[in-house]
Amino acid sequence: MTNHLKVYDESAVKAICSIRANEKKAWQAMALLDTQVNVQQALIDAAQFGIRYVLLGICEDIGPKANLGNGGADEAWPTFLKRFLNQPHNQFIATQKVLLLGEVNVDDLMAKSKPLDNQQPKQLNQLRDLCQQLDERVENVLSLVFKAGLEPIIIGGGHNNCLGIIRALSKYKNTPVNAINFDPHADFRDCEGRHSGNGFRYAYNEQLLNNYHVIGLHELKNNQAILEAMANANFKFNSYQSIKVRRDITLTQAVNNALNSFDNLPLGVEVDLDSISYMPVSAYTCSGFNVDDSEHFVHLAAKNRQSQYLHLCEAAPNQHPNNIENGMQHCGQVISALVNTYLQAKEGL
Repeated sequence: MTNHLKVYDESAVKAICSIRANEKKAWQAMALLDTQVNVQQALIDAAQFGIRYVLLGICEDIGPKANLGNGGADEAWPTFLKRFLNQPHNQFIATQKVLLLGEVNVDDLMAKSKPLDNQQPKQLNQLRDLCQQLDERVENVLSLVFKAGLEPIIIGGGHNNCLGIIRALSKYKNTPVNAINFDPHADFRDCEGRHSGNGFRYAYNEQLLNNYHVIGLHELKNNQAILEAMANANFKFNSYQSIKVRRDITLTQAVNNALNSFDNLPLGVEVDLDSISYMPVSAYTCSGFNVDDSEHFVHLAAKNRQSQYLHLCEAAPNQHPNNIENGMQHCGQVISALVNTYLQAKEGL
């Protein structure tokens, strides 16, 4: 398992960390893992010393490409780190309870994926095979975190990674799990080979997903087969149109109703950044929610006592309409805001 994990030491992040006189930065309050100790034992030790949350990156865009989408989701994690680590540490954020673990090791899979063209059927199948291998690595690494009794915050890559996370959580808890997803897409496509559009469908077919609710599903961005598959599984959604266009229900009501409908099982909190208007993502939209809407979703979901993780995916700085530099600033700010919201809600700050 541990060969699928790049554990960060001080040298791994030093180059992006800044210092300011008379100011403590987030990175100065956070913990790093002892690289000389067995990873599983080191995580258990960290939990005993007061660590509660684990930051983990996944630097891949194999899943979105395997879903006939755009690349660039591999850049979300480093973009987030530069922003998050250099924010001030103060009474409003419990950074001292956060462990910066590192990233899932995907270098070899990414190297194999780079020359593949998702418009060529044979190469598309190769991308989907690589995505399946990625699932196994994500599950292995997340299993280490859950077994230590820690809560992971997983950043970067495509929404395909929900499957590995759900597998790890379900096996650790020995029960199916629930998931609430802020997303214009249900990600419930056919099991046609692994990609970012069918992670929850695979989880359901493997009997790992007990209940699933999508907040902000776009009525015009999901095919009929997806909607019927959701209905057949008895999974619900509140659409973007019902919340933002027709105003049949408020975002607060939609999220709370969904949370109250779940039974007493572990809960995954999922945010596809495709849900946010003008966000540099794999599937750019002008017709979405505001950043504060996504923060509100995370706040409400994180306060649910069954919530076990936060997954922020699909941000792709290179998809910014101006340039990648603007995209990096944009993604860094938004992802940091969502992580901060999760931590504040969890800690009651």
